[in-house]
Amino acid sequence: MATKVVVLGAGYAGAGTINDLQEKVGPNVELTWVADKDYHLVLHESHRCIRDPNVQDKITIPVGEIADPGTEFIKGEVADVDVDERIVELADGTTVDYDYVVVALGSQTAYYGIPGMEENALTLKNLDDALEIHEQVKQAAEDATRDDRATIVVGGAGLSGIQSAGEIAEFRDKHRAPMDIYLVEALEEIFPPGDAEIQGALRKRLEDADIEILTNDPITEAEESTIHFDEGEPLDFDVFLWTGGITGHDCMDEVDLENEHNRVNADMTFQTSDERVFAIGDSAVIEQPGERPAPPTAQAAWQAAEVAAENVFRAINGQRLETWTHNDKGTVVSVGDKAVAHDVDMLPISTFGGFPAETLKKLIAARWIATLTSWNRARKSWDAL
Repeated sequence: MATKVVVLGAGYAGAGTINDLQEKVGPNVELTWVADKDYHLVLHESHRCIRDPNVQDKITIPVGEIADPGTEFIKGEVADVDVDERIVELADGTTVDYDYVVVALGSQTAYYGIPGMEENALTLKNLDDALEIHEQVKQAAEDATRDDRATIVVGGAGLSGIQSAGEIAEFRDKHRAPMDIYLVEALEEIFPPGDAEIQGALRKRLEDADIEILTNDPITEAEESTIHFDEGEPLDFDVFLWTGGITGHDCMDEVDLENEHNRVNADMTFQTSDERVFAIGDSAVIEQPGERPAPPTAQAAWQAAEVAAENVFRAINGQRLETWTHNDKGTVVSVGDKAVAHDVDMLPISTFGGFPAETLKKLIAARWIATLTSWNRARKSWDAL
């Protein structure tokens, strides 16, 4: 009887694991891929759609271009995982049996109990979110006048917040929109926990883009058109985007696995408290040497996917599992058409910008697209990255 392996999620971790599993398993394994979207989104480039929604075709990859003919794809939302019965339950009531399952569902936005945040803020977790932000920014620009400027607020000055603010600024400049853009961060400096060098480089580019930065003052409440701060004056807005943090999906809340805020605890082999369940990517809190778990980044998910696939293959064959340690290869952050690179692996320069950083940013995304599909498809996507 064939061994049934199910992978949940079409993000970096899920798509990467499927891609690698297809190269490893043979006809004695039935591979099933379950996701709520029938495409993979290059999420770290989704902010590009805020400026121009036409780039969406360049940063979405249909599952048919990733899944082999022998891989069954099921479009559905995961509602629960019954680890005793080894069943994945979907929101429409259907079930999927498994012998091994890889939980790679990604994350959802964390609101930290801030009153009104969930009800009144936009988020950026998928393509629909990016397109909605575009529409609301566009409408705000159309409604604004020279005497009554639109106010766009981005809450959270991490990677997603900085890149989103940069795209909104590019939209403003392209359309000559009377618009004020604020980037709000509760901590003392943007891009926590980055070091002072990259923080300064990013701050300069944000300020050059005429984005006002407000730090060291947490948001305490979000109303329909106003956000309130712990100390500062309230700020009225036309569009409010919240990128302040992540948590696990609600569907994992009742699953009988050790977890932290719905993110499943996994050891360095990606095994969870149930040896038949592996967890990877933002869905997981993955043990690492030292006190900190692996970061919830695209880079970490890419690296982990190959080892996760290998370990599922080894588990099926009763072999010893490999351990995985995240290798931080550096950071590249875009601010509109500009970019900042920092601590890039094997380069002697700590922080740099300009054409080299912008090209590196594109190359990283292109390489991922090529990994899942082909360099020809990556080449066609180049201008949108």
